[in-house]
Amino acid sequence: MIAASTARKSTAAAEKTPDPEIVDVVIDAVRAVAQERAKQLELDTNIVLDLGLDSLERMQIAHSLEQTFDGRFPEHVLNEIETVREVAEAIEKYLGKQRMRRDMVPTETGLKTADGQPIAEENYRFELLPEYRRLKRTMSQFEMTGVPNPYFTVHEGIVRDTTRIGGRELISFSSYNYLGMSGDPAVIAAVVDTVQRYGTSVSASRLVSGEKPLHGQLERELAEWIGAEAAIVMVGGHATNETTIGHLVGPGDLILHDALAHNSIVQGAILSGARRRPFPHNDWQALDEILEEVRPSYRRILIAIEGVYSMDGDYPELPKFIEVKEKHKAWLMVDEAHSIGTMGATGRGIGEHFGIDPRQVDIWMGTLSKSFGSCGGYIAGSSALVELLKYTAPGFVFSVGLSPPNAAAALASLRTLREHPERVQTLRARSQLFLDEAQAQGLDTGQSGGTPVIPVITGNSLHALLLSRRLFDRGINVQPILYPAVEESAARLRFFVTCTHTEQQIRFAVEQTAAALREIHPDYFAANPAKS
Repeated sequence: MIAASTARKSTAAAEKTPDPEIVDVVIDAVRAVAQERAKQLELDTNIVLDLGLDSLERMQIAHSLEQTFDGRFPEHVLNEIETVREVAEAIEKYLGKQRMRRDMVPTETGLKTADGQPIAEENYRFELLPEYRRLKRTMSQFEMTGVPNPYFTVHEGIVRDTTRIGGRELISFSSYNYLGMSGDPAVIAAVVDTVQRYGTSVSASRLVSGEKPLHGQLERELAEWIGAEAAIVMVGGHATNETTIGHLVGPGDLILHDALAHNSIVQGAILSGARRRPFPHNDWQALDEILEEVRPSYRRILIAIEGVYSMDGDYPELPKFIEVKEKHKAWLMVDEAHSIGTMGATGRGIGEHFGIDPRQVDIWMGTLSKSFGSCGGYIAGSSALVELLKYTAPGFVFSVGLSPPNAAAALASLRTLREHPERVQTLRARSQLFLDEAQAQGLDTGQSGGTPVIPVITGNSLHALLLSRRLFDRGINVQPILYPAVEESAARLRFFVTCTHTEQQIRFAVEQTAAALREIHPDYFAANPAKS
């Protein structure tokens, strides 16, 4: 129920029927989360495949059942139970009815807390939190394999095509400095001049007394670059999604987001209080079918997709999503964190790539930390949308304004990009070279679509961890992505390509990746034969 299986629908209909009371509780728990997707639940309904619940929704069901039956499912069991029958049988086997708390049976409005129940230590001691214990179990695999923790690496300088770690220079594929703007001399000069003129902070909310000329200049030039009427910049990309989504929709509304949407979109949806429902990755037809069924039941509907998906490097068929949102009178939000500066002939994003009118998208979101060499996020769209956010969005109104150095870095990067669109062409050529070389070597690059995000899928977390370390020892820095960040079978290394990488660096990295994989997992290439 925690890790979506690609396997079967259960054929256990002939097995002994689980306790009817437990079955009823399981069905109530599923309906509380799935709502309209759970119209007909039977014993052999597959919660993962038939209802299309994402990992957060499945975790929510498991957590509510653990509260109801006052116990914990073993970790391996959570990866195996998928049908209503299997969940009920797991409750009978591992939790039992003896401590069942009927007042904690989940409903569509949540859990009713019991009066007079003792408060478990795990609910107020951080070291006993189930989430923390799960984290420690995940981290224990570093000790078991003898591989040092690959995270929170200290970089001793600017990270572009290379980086310095522990006094060693390595080729870097762990940074999304796509256009080399972070460390660019013109960008650094602009930041130095700005710090001397305006200091390091605006020291207040812009609404109150924190506005600098740079803010308006950056917002106007971003809007012009994207093709929108106006734009607003905020201090963090993640916070931009959270505050915008959380502010524009609420109870009585529905958020439909891609199943692989970034955490910031999902967290913004949860914050909003609106109903949240994922649709299959990049499947505009499934989205259309959902809206055909549910559109009359909601006030506002927000559709959230991304320009380039940061785990897989693929992108949606934007014109089709525009057709669907217009047909059903919904808002369309496109998160361009990884597509602005990397897609389109001049780097104006996925809209330029498909040649659409930017005004056909209601909300353009992007970050300043990738192609623009800075930190922060932006929203671009109609003047009415931006004015509403500037005066009422909590993450803007009650937050300090973007710092002068960050505003200057983003503005200088944008102007440099406008003057040097060849950086985009170089980035695209280097990305395609990496993808072609990787596929020629027989590496599994998933759905990567020639963007600067290229996964090499190893098939399990252990191999991803070992491969990352082997490459580090050979002078290549690339991070592993392990379960539960992705499904165990989709564990991977994620390569970020930049326009500053040379062809020689890319060929060397791919060759070393293939060589290290042959050492770690000789059978890998039988399933992924090299392409001629």
